[in-house]
Amino acid sequence: MSLGPANAAETPSGRSTLVASVLVFLLLLAFLAGIRGLGDGFKLLGRDLLDAFFSATANPFVALMVGILATTLVQSSSVTTSMVVGLVAAPENPLPLANAVPMIMGANIGTTATNTIVAIAHMGRPAEFRRAFSVATCHDFFNFLSVLVLLPLEITTGILAKTASALASHLQVMGGTTYDSPVSTLLKAAVIPLQTLGEALFDSPHARGTLLVVASGALIFGSLMLIVRVLHSRLLSKAEQLVEVALGRSAIVAMALGCLITAMVQSSSITTSLLVPLAGVGLLTLDKAFPVTIGANLGTTMTALMASLAVSGPNAQAGVEIALTHLSFNLAGTLLIYPWAPVRNFVLGTVTRFASLATRSKLLAISYLLVLFYGIPALAAFLH
Repeated sequence: MSLGPANAAETPSGRSTLVASVLVFLLLLAFLAGIRGLGDGFKLLGRDLLDAFFSATANPFVALMVGILATTLVQSSSVTTSMVVGLVAAPENPLPLANAVPMIMGANIGTTATNTIVAIAHMGRPAEFRRAFSVATCHDFFNFLSVLVLLPLEITTGILAKTASALASHLQVMGGTTYDSPVSTLLKAAVIPLQTLGEALFDSPHARGTLLVVASGALIFGSLMLIVRVLHSRLLSKAEQLVEVALGRSAIVAMALGCLITAMVQSSSITTSLLVPLAGVGLLTLDKAFPVTIGANLGTTMTALMASLAVSGPNAQAGVEIALTHLSFNLAGTLLIYPWAPVRNFVLGTVTRFASLATRSKLLAISYLLVLFYGIPALAAFLH
């Protein structure tokens, strides 16, 4: 009689899972180190350059466009929001929280471009494209409507930032800390090689700062993309099963599963892009996909919260505040739109009619993607 492996970790599947877990942990440390390095790099760049950037983002519309454009270019709101956390929590000359809030909202809009790109792949089959495009754009319209309501409210009252600040202060009192992460020392050590390289190559603090910012940005982008790829390969089948479970369930269950899947794979784009082909072939209706999409919107805030763990120093709490602002924005949008049948039906009806128009005019669908997500944001940033 043959003996099986002593434990699951000794099986090929178990070893593969262990290797993937270790790899994700190392990539997570690299991601957090990139957040730390970004703040240190901007500290070296000095006040003049930062003042020029921050004065541009003082205009809420421009800040919104910057968030949209940055996210559509890198195809990841997680990268954008993580960098915003690092800028807000920079040790010196931090990005003002008020400037950062519209950028976070813009990142929420920018990430929906991925769904539309996936839907356009169905363009050759009209009925399939109409179903896919309506599910893809429900994410867009939900975020557009949220921004349309909440951005003016935030500009006039600052309610989201104030709520996040109060919650961050409460958490600080509860924890009795100043947000010095337990891994702060490790992350500080991880940035030292880049700082040493900069000192060896350049005498100018600005040049060293530029190197550190570029390298840290690459580290954030690369590590997040690799984390998504590893988790995608390990968890995609489970995510598909969870989406299937959500079909026919209550809206609350569907939202919870959308949030869980996004937290698992660290990408709302993956979650929502799973829905588009399912809708295209007729396995998922728009009204069932909508709550899963909203759940994905909530789940993507975990990345910014995770990034806030990497910051330390006098502005560490500000990093936590902008991460919580991201969460409060998505929660507020959900509460303002989904529970109210007239508002919810307005969104679903609008995207259904728009999908019918896009099916008759493919140029409209392509123009919608290129102009709204790339053209207008780029033009706004250029003209400013």
